[in-house]
Amino acid sequence: MRGKVMLQFVLLALAWGASFLFIKVALDGLSPAQVVLGRLVAGAAALVVIAAVTRQSLPRDPVVWLHLAVVAILLCVVPFLLFAWAGQHVDSGLASIYNATTPLMTMIVALAVLPDERLTRTSLVGLAVGFAGVVVVLAPWRGATGSSIAAQTACLLATFCYGVAFVYVRRFVSPLRLPAVAVTTVQVGIGALIMLLAAPFIATAPAHLSWPVVLSVTALGVVGTGLAYVWNTNVVADWGATKASTVTYLTPIVGVSLGVAVLGERLSWSEPVGALIVLVGMALLQNRAKTSVSASGIAQVHVSQPTVPPSRSGSG
Repeated sequence: MRGKVMLQFVLLALAWGASFLFIKVALDGLSPAQVVLGRLVAGAAALVVIAAVTRQSLPRDPVVWLHLAVVAILLCVVPFLLFAWAGQHVDSGLASIYNATTPLMTMIVALAVLPDERLTRTSLVGLAVGFAGVVVVLAPWRGATGSSIAAQTACLLATFCYGVAFVYVRRFVSPLRLPAVAVTTVQVGIGALIMLLAAPFIATAPAHLSWPVVLSVTALGVVGTGLAYVWNTNVVADWGATKASTVTYLTPIVGVSLGVAVLGERLSWSEPVGALIVLVGMALLQNRAKTSVSASGIAQVHVSQPTVPPSRSGSG
């Protein structure tokens, strides 16, 4: 069983790390909105199948659906659109590095709105180190173009949305103790519905489909949003939230490696160095999370991709 969980952890890191490669390839034939539309529809379809196979009944309370609609916008629709748009202007590896700032954004939001969160010396140092890493990745001394700066800002706005969403989940969804797969099925399904309704207005560009484009969108939805969520749930259940969240250390490594190996992207020295500094900041924040768990019994999980942390473990 331990070996099976470890395999799922590795697959999870690969799936989430490869997401930015798939976005980049999909953009060769689709607009950003079309990529998000295909990703959410495929993801919703995969989760419906998973929920049916596992016999998960969906929540019926309209208030729950309202909360999940908010989560769908903050955790799926808006950040997916931002990352897809940014993918037109920055390398996939760079986008994956920015995605690793999600725990930093989550901590900032949690400190601002959650009464049980306190700014400790460790968390302050972790945040400072993490955002120093962001500045190194951004490398303002290189004189980046306007489109590059806008795209990198969009990546940071996307991770800020993730941070707001995770705190919202912790505040309004996690206390309900709902089955994780059922919650995510509704969340991603609502996101897919929103994109279907918006498609006649924002996804009207001519589509140029090819096998790489179709397979990339399918992988984004079925693997990166559907199967990966199930893997994440299993890993959290077996390892605990804090240890499972170490997947965020691996996803930028996978993303950068695939960008270089598959797409021939080139790295400047500041990107891996900045990413390493960000990871050090994350390690400090996770050390704080372990202390919080020991003190209060509340597990905090930070995941770098758009999935709802399992309600039984809480979220950060």
